[in-house]
Amino acid sequence: MKVYELTLKVYLLKDIYQGQTLERITEIIDSSLISTENFRNFHNSKSFKHYTFNSFYRLEEDQVYKAGKIYSVKIRTVDEMLVEHFKKNLANAYTEYIKGLTLDCRILVKKHIEKLYSITPSIIKTDQGYWKGHLSIEDYDRRLRENLIKKYNHYFNTKLDEDFELFYRIELNNHKPIGSSYKNVKLLGDKLTLYVAENKIAQKIAYFSLASGVGEMNSRGYGFINYKFL
Repeated sequence: MKVYELTLKVYLLKDIYQGQTLERITEIIDSSLISTENFRNFHNSKSFKHYTFNSFYRLEEDQVYKAGKIYSVKIRTVDEMLVEHFKKNLANAYTEYIKGLTLDCRILVKKHIEKLYSITPSIIKTDQGYWKGHLSIEDYDRRLRENLIKKYNHYFNTKLDEDFELFYRIELNNHKPIGSSYKNVKLLGDKLTLYVAENKIAQKIAYFSLASGVGEMNSRGYGFINYKFL
């Protein structure tokens, strides 16, 4: 397993507000995917996509990303075919808001991971919407864990024995939900710190999660995480 990190340089054609950044980046990635038949089918499928991405860098203090400026976006995946597709197509993609410029690729080194921490909000949805008030912290922990294991099983076509510790501690780092816009709906999520257990499979899943993201809607940019090595 290799986690690929692609750095896409983009030029903004219009201003983009902070709460809309993930939606606008999703649009340019989607425009790349639907440019070929194979990846159009991949894009339209309901299965896990096994990639995620962060928001624009550098940050803007007034939370408005400016037309006429260049920013970078990091995209991660474990899928080599997807990497090759992005290398061929993503730098040439464009939307009403964003034009691709260049794309670089590296492999994230695999070391013992002490903890994972959110860069973009992690989403766990319930039938009632945002999870607080509807799930206990124990249920939230279980949903995060089950989601990661399902993604791992799906990608590797396996079924893990789930009798192992994955995270021994979870911290919620925001005092109130973090809102983002997606298709005219305001999604609420959380910034997390996840302390990874020492066992071998927990470490494998933690490394995998750098590409898959944590929580739901990862191919829309949610649940993108960074890491601290031991």
